[in-house]
Formats: sequence, C-alpha cells, structure tokens
Amino acid sequence: MDTEAVRSFVRAAELGQLRHAADELGVTQQAVSKRIAALERELGVRLFTRTARGVEPTPDGRAFLPHAQGVVAAVDRAVTAVRPVSRALRIDVLGLRSAQAVVLHDHWRAHPGTDLDVVTLRVDDPHVAAAAVRAGEIDASFRSVTDPATLPPGVRMIHAFDSPLELLVGPRHPLAPARTLTPSELRGLRIRVPGIAPGSEWADFYDQLTEAFDLRIDAAGPHFGDEVLLDTLADSADVATLVGARDRYVWPDRHDLRRIPIVNPTLAYPLSLMLPRTNPHPGLRAVVDHLATLAPPPRPSWRPSWALTR
Repeated sequence: MDTEAVRSFVRAAELGQLRHAADELGVTQQAVSKRIAALERELGVRLFTRTARGVEPTPDGRAFLPHAQGVVAAVDRAVTAVRPVSRALRIDVLGLRSAQAVVLHDHWRAHPGTDLDVVTLRVDDPHVAAAAVRAGEIDASFRSVTDPATLPPGVRMIHAFDSPLELLVGPRHPLAPARTLTPSELRGLRIRVPGIAPGSEWADFYDQLTEAFDLRIDAAGPHFGDEVLLDTLADSADVATLVGARDRYVWPDRHDLRRIPIVNPTLAYPLSLMLPRTNPHPGLRAVVDHLATLAPPPRPSWRPSWALTR
C-alpha cells in the first residue's frame, strides 16, 4: 500500500478539502485526487463523498481513518528513529506561561542544544491532543485524559509532575497578609477561575476540588485574558484566584499581588504527559528523565481521583 496515498487520504479527511491537503503536502490537488482514487481501487471502497464545502469521509472512510492515521504516525516515527535530528521535538503545553512550559524551559536551559518546539494546541478536549500524538502531529502533550481507558490505541499517559496551587489576591484582600493558608480557610471566598471549559480535565479537577473542600469557584462569564484578571484582583477586596506554583504571571509593581501557598493539605494539580507507546521521538527520554527529578508537593497533599502515580 502506498503510504503517501494513505497520508493524502488522512490529511484530506482531517482538513475537509483536497486543495488544503495538497497545499500542506506540497503537491497538486490533482496528485492528491489520483492518490486517493488509487487507494480506493486497492481497497475496493469509496472513501469520500463530495459536499458543497469539500469532501467528507464515507462510512468506509470513517472506519478506515483511525487505522490510516496510525499508519502515517508509524511511518513518521520510523523515519525519525533512523534520522533523529531530522526535526525538532514537538511538545504541546496548555500555555506558554503554564507550569509545563516553565519546566520545559528549565530542561532546555540545562540542555541548550536540544532542538525543541513548544506548541500550544488551541483545544480544551484532551482527547483531541491524544489524537494529535497518535497522528504524529506532535510528539507529546502535557494533557490528562481523566479516563485512561479512552486513550486511542498507540498512546500512553505517564505522570509528569504535580503543581501545587496558590491563592492569588490583591493587597486589599483580607487574606493578603497570610504566609500560608489551609483549604478550610478558603471556604466562603469568591474564587474567580475563568475559562473552565466543559469536558476539560481542569473542569473535572475543579468539580472534585469544590466537592472535597466545599469551595466556591466562580467560573461564570467570558475569560478576557490573564491581564484583565490580574487587574481585577489588584482592585478588589473580595476576589481571589488559584494559580499553579510554577505558573509564570507578570503584573505591574503597583498591583502588589500576593501568592499564598495552600498547605495541610497541599492542593496538587496532577500533570500528565501523553506520548506514543512505540518509537517515541529520541528527545523525549531526556524530558522524561528531567520530570523525574522534580520535587513532589509538600505532604500531606490532595489530588483528584484520576491522578496518576509516578
């Protein structure tokens, strides 16, 4: 079977248009069409139907797609295995100020020769990131699928590290002078956490957190960005938010915001790393080794039910 024909089918199915697939693959639309036609003849089925917007997989095409994605990913990983310097290690993080990005930056500073490409998939569903790992679009993703049984074939998930939560408040907040806080001291507070997307791992995390400690998490309304949230905290005497201890936030000196660790127990957000089961990018080994050197959160600690162990 022609693997380039399989690749053409996969990209056309994912993009919905032969022209877009051709542009990405660096060939003509006619070449993509011929490759897919040859693949259909070999399989003895139609893989696409034409629509007003482009192409759409037939039932046979939908059944073939996940296997075809696996073939393309396996070919890409096989090429990488014998040409390890052919491309950068591509790792997905939730945001460039997130703890994952900070940890990767620390790793890169310790190994400045590493060819690393840090990307941010604009998706909330971790299953989409898992599919990108399987397809070979990225080499790994700092996402957590809360039910590992739903991971696609060929993808595994390991514990990366735990990120302790801190309360972030402005100088007028009653808890601003505190050096540490316990979860019980957070009860009744208005804790603003915008951007909790339904179905995301962090939505499940905050659901379990509020139930375990009877907290009040305010996620209503749109998220206008971290800068707006930090401005709100600086001006408020009653609004607080939760941030990860390694998350990078920058605000003007006049804001005078306070980051207060939460202890007894530490509230730990568990971060996982999704990666291929076979033929991972050679650069991943050093990243995983670096993650193993990170200190665990102070004990005792609380983690959600789906958290993995080391």
